[in-house]
Amino acid sequence: MFKIVEKQINVEFTLGHHQHCMVCQIPNHVGFRESACELTDPRDKWQQILSIFEMVAEGSGNLKKLNFLVLPESAMPADYVEEALDFIREHFRPNTITMFGVEHVHLSEYRAVLERYRQDNEEALTSVLKDLDAGDIERVPTNWAITAVKETDGRLRVFLQAKSHPFVGEETIDPFHDLYRGKVFPLFRCTPIAFNFMMLICLDYVYRDLYQSNISTVIEKANDLFFTTRQRLDLLTILECNPKPEHRAFRDVVNGFYGEYLAYTPGVRDTVTIFNNVSDETTGIKTKGEAPFGYSSIIIHESHKIGPVDYPEFASDDFGGLPVCRLRFGTETRLYYFNLPLFHELDPRTTRFPLKIHGIYRPDPDGGWEHMADHDVMQEDEETPEKKCPLGSAAEAGTKK
Repeated sequence: MFKIVEKQINVEFTLGHHQHCMVCQIPNHVGFRESACELTDPRDKWQQILSIFEMVAEGSGNLKKLNFLVLPESAMPADYVEEALDFIREHFRPNTITMFGVEHVHLSEYRAVLERYRQDNEEALTSVLKDLDAGDIERVPTNWAITAVKETDGRLRVFLQAKSHPFVGEETIDPFHDLYRGKVFPLFRCTPIAFNFMMLICLDYVYRDLYQSNISTVIEKANDLFFTTRQRLDLLTILECNPKPEHRAFRDVVNGFYGEYLAYTPGVRDTVTIFNNVSDETTGIKTKGEAPFGYSSIIIHESHKIGPVDYPEFASDDFGGLPVCRLRFGTETRLYYFNLPLFHELDPRTTRFPLKIHGIYRPDPDGGWEHMADHDVMQEDEETPEKKCPLGSAAEAGTKK
């Protein structure tokens, strides 16, 4: 069963100021072996991620204000996890939270990492040891992710979680080659400034059957948080490597999450939901028909009142008539840097947008990242007039706001 455990972290955000987030829409080049999804270019992929880390560590402009850095599902090569954590420990600023998906490893390898960071992962380790004791599953592939928190005093804390619900490529008729199903998921509670967030991996967001639903468990936990402390779930991030990022199943859950009329859900009404998908350069995942990787997005309740925008790099809509405001990006390889809304309910007389794009970065020829000029972001290139983020495309886009 899906179990949420609270994790207290010492992260000191600036009082009365919004947080900053960077979403990395980068490609995965994957191959499948023994039902495991592995990166075919681990060293090149690490160099790409390292270039992002180095840019964040340098902190040019207002990048020094970055609080959340998010990379997609299966983005990090497993062999470079420790190198990545060492870089974060040595070079990132305090009060920085980094979330990234890791390529598949055997369950025995995942257990070894849990044991290495046992102090912060006792519940997840206990669950894995119990599962290992019940069957011969040491070599079962595991899709996992890491939340690395560099606290106010510079201490690095490492939290692990395993995906609970596979997609069809991660599932086989042989249960001993099936994807391991994680059961423990952390809810992070920041102090001294109250801010609460969670991270899920792709279909963990939509998993549901007649008896249980991951997302209903999240809502129940957030409601309990509200009724006992008057705090909410402020941020929910979903890491994806998904050729159907706007499938009806995702839309249905978004509708229930923000527009449930049969239950009172104050714990999630003001949650900011971030979907971080891979870019359209992704290869190795077989799909039927059109496979529009990309379209990372930010979703908030309609009370935030995001106005109409429709640019080549991003556009706003309501995800097909839902009670939400969605900022939807394109499909290309990009880094999106923006602020999270500070106030939940805006004065209807204000003209200010609750969420602002501070910068969009694209790859440069030298293997780094180039800050895109306003002209490139908001106006169509004459040589390539077709927009990469048109509302009403093959994806299930909604009505323009």
